[in-house]
Amino acid sequence: MNEVVLTLKPECVWKEFQGIMGVPRPSKREEKMVAYLEKWAKDHKIDYKKEPCGNIIMTVPATPGMEDRQTIILQAHMDMVCEKNGDKVHDFDKDPIEAVLKGEWLHANGTTLGADDGIGVAAALAVIADKNVKHGPLECIFTVDEETGLTGAEKLDPKDITGRILLNLDNEEEGEICIGCAGGMDTIVKIFYKLENAPEGYVPYEVKVSGLKGGHSGDDINKNLANANKLLTRVLWQSTNDFDLRIYDIQGGNLRNAIAREATAVVFIPEDLTEAFEKFVATMEKNFQNEYHIAEPTISVKTWKSDTTADVVIDEMTQFDLLNGLLTCPHGVVEMSQTIPNFVETSTNLASVKKKEGYFFIQTSQRSSIESAKEYVAQMVEACFNLANAEVKHTDGYPGWTPNPDSAICAIAEKVYKKRFGKEPKVKAIHAGLECGLIGDKIAGMDMISFGPTLRGVHSPDERIEIATVQKFWDFLCDILLEAPKC
Repeated sequence: MNEVVLTLKPECVWKEFQGIMGVPRPSKREEKMVAYLEKWAKDHKIDYKKEPCGNIIMTVPATPGMEDRQTIILQAHMDMVCEKNGDKVHDFDKDPIEAVLKGEWLHANGTTLGADDGIGVAAALAVIADKNVKHGPLECIFTVDEETGLTGAEKLDPKDITGRILLNLDNEEEGEICIGCAGGMDTIVKIFYKLENAPEGYVPYEVKVSGLKGGHSGDDINKNLANANKLLTRVLWQSTNDFDLRIYDIQGGNLRNAIAREATAVVFIPEDLTEAFEKFVATMEKNFQNEYHIAEPTISVKTWKSDTTADVVIDEMTQFDLLNGLLTCPHGVVEMSQTIPNFVETSTNLASVKKKEGYFFIQTSQRSSIESAKEYVAQMVEACFNLANAEVKHTDGYPGWTPNPDSAICAIAEKVYKKRFGKEPKVKAIHAGLECGLIGDKIAGMDMISFGPTLRGVHSPDERIEIATVQKFWDFLCDILLEAPKC
């Protein structure tokens, strides 16, 4: 199925990536990937340790002649975001990812590809397996649950790590060296409801927002992408006023760190107003297409008579609180950096809205490179939903990674990149979260950089990797290892 991957270069990296694509590895359910890495280590006669949380740490001796180098840590996360198109049949707990070659890019067939961060894991394994790669002592850390809470990095035991130079292989732009990232936290909301009979003379309709790009809530938050939860709320909020709409169900978005691509509601409309309602939804679609004609060219808002057997709706007071809370909940860039041009400092993402038994579960995520600003935007979300009579809780969050202008490993990376490719790399901080913040917070004196090949559309079924940049990523990695500082 994925033999096409084996035709790509460098062969050693793509061979490992092909193997990884065959292993189901959703966040928090990485047991099959953990077992895969354990078997891989045994097959290659590599010492390893499995931490209680599931992290795998492989200890690799230096190649001949490189014994005098400092230990380098290669770090990547084994879990992947599991998103698929609505019409795609795929079980992320059982089915392998299907690779599709499209020109200069490798995609998946209707799902996320898992190159975030499967390609980082593959590169680290390739370093170990390829006898032509020269390196000093290595510690390869493969963490669990990066995507839904950075649990693996948070539970990493410092006693298991001896190295103090870390190469994080989880960046998404070839030619960039990342030296800092934002911290983040989640704000979780519950709005409790009661059910009551649907009003007499009302008929059920479904409303669906789809065709959006989605994307990473850190990397893509400044691209003016539409959020399906916000668009659906706009339709429902105005329809409540214009058509006395009543809500039975809302399901929108999926993951805390993904911008919502699709959202659907089941509603009840007075039978004598259905034609007007259909025209209104069509008008809203045109409005949204006009608002997002550049960023979201395939935006779709449709409605149709529902075949639901439900004959109940949520109570009116809860509907009022829910829609007003969602409409006023901030989403997107909150502040741009005052010190770094065109850099997002603070943002928030209205990630998902799910009807559960007895309550609506709303998940939002906040990011900022300034700790106090991160707390402020979380308080903003909390205040919004306090006014909606909701139950609001915050997660502990994770720290940002403060750039180190005196980083020795960054200086080495800059030098070898220029020597290899004849141009200066971009050294920058990013708005997305990386495990480096947590690892650096737990282990004092860690000198870190992050880099990788070019990925686009991560956290969505449009995820893809630019094939040519994998060779450059690999060459860059090998060069850094060759130039590792001496003890």
